[in-house]
Amino acid sequence: MLDMIKSETRLKAWGNSIGVILPKEELQEQALSVNDEVEVVVRKKSNPLKDAFGKLKQFNAKSRKSTDELLNEVDKELKSRFD
Repeated sequence: MLDMIKSETRLKAWGNSIGVILPKEELQEQALSVNDEVEVVVRKKSNPLKDAFGKLKQFNAKSRKSTDELLNEVDKELKSRFD
């Protein structure tokens, strides 16, 4: 099994490049040191709640129907499936 370090950090400016700083303790746990070759996977951190509310906001902007109208449509759909 591959050992991995999972760490949340910020990208930092480093001259004309961008760098990531990893905690020394985590590197020592994996016996990693300067000049070791590593594989890096970078993924932008997301906030699931913020993402969900953003989608709901978009849905609400597209839908101009009232809650009662939407519930009536759902009721009709359910009745048609079970009749």
